[in-house]
Amino acid sequence: MILVTGATGFLGAAIVRRLLARGDAIRVLARKGSTRDNIVGLDVEVVEGDLCQPESLIPAVRGCTGLYHVAADYRLWTRDPATMLRTNVEGTAAILRAAAEAGVKRIVYTSSVATLGVVKGGNGDENTPIEYGDMIGIYKKSKFLAEEAAMDLINNEGVPAVIVNPSTPIGPRDIKPTPTGRMIVEAAAGRMPAFVDTGLNVVHVDDVAEGHRLAFDKGAVGERYVLGGENMELKGILKAVAGITGGRPPSLKIPHNLLLPLGYMAEGWSRMVGGSEPFVTVDGIRMAKKKMFFSSKKAERELGYKSRPAVEAIRDSVSWFAKNGFLN
Repeated sequence: MILVTGATGFLGAAIVRRLLARGDAIRVLARKGSTRDNIVGLDVEVVEGDLCQPESLIPAVRGCTGLYHVAADYRLWTRDPATMLRTNVEGTAAILRAAAEAGVKRIVYTSSVATLGVVKGGNGDENTPIEYGDMIGIYKKSKFLAEEAAMDLINNEGVPAVIVNPSTPIGPRDIKPTPTGRMIVEAAAGRMPAFVDTGLNVVHVDDVAEGHRLAFDKGAVGERYVLGGENMELKGILKAVAGITGGRPPSLKIPHNLLLPLGYMAEGWSRMVGGSEPFVTVDGIRMAKKKMFFSSKKAERELGYKSRPAVEAIRDSVSWFAKNGFLN
């Protein structure tokens, strides 16, 4: 039995489908009352629990031989940073420790390239140095601390975990959607009149899911593996979206600093009205000043990892959003 956390979300659901395809018996951890649309019809056992309630994790890990810990609070802005820290940091430590104590033999922990350094004019990788003080925003800080907690458990308590660092997954079943998915939606709907000079490493979510399986089968305990795809400037991503939809890509490039007042106003409005994460955030603008370009050569070399062209990921993402009414 393999336990997958975060299975009701975007990446977790893709991993579950990949594991079911190869015949694994799957148990998923889901919070009470959470949306289960991404696992409807799948042959999985659902156990209710919460990363912030360690005692609820014991039944979930009982009898399992493997764990994919994918669940995380992934937002670039939140009114409650303490809850994000508790979920991503304390929750990670709790599920990894509970799994090890239950005798789970193999663990893959889903970190993020957010914990890695970037190289100006080049590609970051697993060894690019970075410090906590370099982290922009509560999400990156929480993932940095969570990875530190995982490494501490690996090194000091013998937790048998492999760490993977996905870049920017896109593709089908991004039901929330993720911050990158929201960008694809706005661009595909023709609601992005301008862009900033930034870049991302774009990868199909199904390739990242396969990378998790490879890390489970072949990864070395305590090692990190970037699971990425193709480095693309935002201008190129938007051009690819327009080519798929038949629209016109934005031609107006706005300096980052000119967007900061809009970010502050958007966040202030969300706080005032109790709304969800605004499309433009201060931390998002600050992050965009660096091009998040990465190399997956280590995963390719040691795991046999491969990724398809980014345009295929973009096409599948736009198609899924269109079919599910996100572009209306």
